[in-house]
Amino acid sequence: MTGDKALISKIQRYSTKDGPGLRTTVFFMGCSLRCNWCANPETLSAKPQVYYFKERCQHCGLCVQAGNGAISFDQVGCLIDRDHCQNLAEMVELCPFDAYETVGMWKSAEELAEILLKDQTFYESTGGGVTFSGGEAALQSTFVLHCAKILKQHGIHICLDTAGYVSWEHLDALSDVVDLILYDIKAFDPLIHKRCTGYSNEKILDHFIRLAQKKVPMRVRMIVVPDQNDDVQDLKARIDFVAKHRDCVEQVDLLNYHIYGIGKYEKLGMIYPLADQRSVADDSLKWLLEYGEAKGLRMTIGG
Repeated sequence: MTGDKALISKIQRYSTKDGPGLRTTVFFMGCSLRCNWCANPETLSAKPQVYYFKERCQHCGLCVQAGNGAISFDQVGCLIDRDHCQNLAEMVELCPFDAYETVGMWKSAEELAEILLKDQTFYESTGGGVTFSGGEAALQSTFVLHCAKILKQHGIHICLDTAGYVSWEHLDALSDVVDLILYDIKAFDPLIHKRCTGYSNEKILDHFIRLAQKKVPMRVRMIVVPDQNDDVQDLKARIDFVAKHRDCVEQVDLLNYHIYGIGKYEKLGMIYPLADQRSVADDSLKWLLEYGEAKGLRMTIGG
């Protein structure tokens, strides 16, 4: 965030998977975790990124000439040495075929609220609202608070989608304003969590307990990724942990691993860590759904 503006990668309208009803989901840039399966790599950095669409390239050579040796022709499109290309952002305006595209737009809280309020009729007719996601929206808590308070003046339902790996002060303040928190629990064992995300999860689990003690309404999201966080005992431990606080948990959403975001990695010049990983079928999660239901939790597959 710079001044009173925040960097947003995307505003997705008519979402049905980010809380109740039809919602508009705001994806903030900047994340505190590095999940191996991340489907939104463009939101990992808190700085604007540049997509490159090699299929749009017509080999005109303008970017090659301007790239100071960091861009060269390939059989299809160009090869970009992003570590040494100091002026990649300039190619967005330079390319006549729109092969380069900026990811990230700066918005003030007032500007963002104005955009989000355009769908107020849909929110009201479906019991929906606005979801702040990312990346990690809670990293920009001051901005989110400002925007949420504007929306609350219009009676808009607010969700915060968070992985909880932020300072408690951020979450504490946001939990006083939002109507529902979508809380991601990616593993219970701290070693599994660190292997999969780069960080341990003690803070995440502690923050969940604190939110439960405040009786903040929550929906828990549990992604299941083969050979990453699908250990049976750990999955049960996640459910057992959540069940202890079920009074404030509206439901638990079991999320199938998918590779929908793999194309983004190529456009960003990044390697996808799980390129050969298989997806998860709904049937394979049925046992976990039944396990959670037996613990008194409302369970879904896919949300």
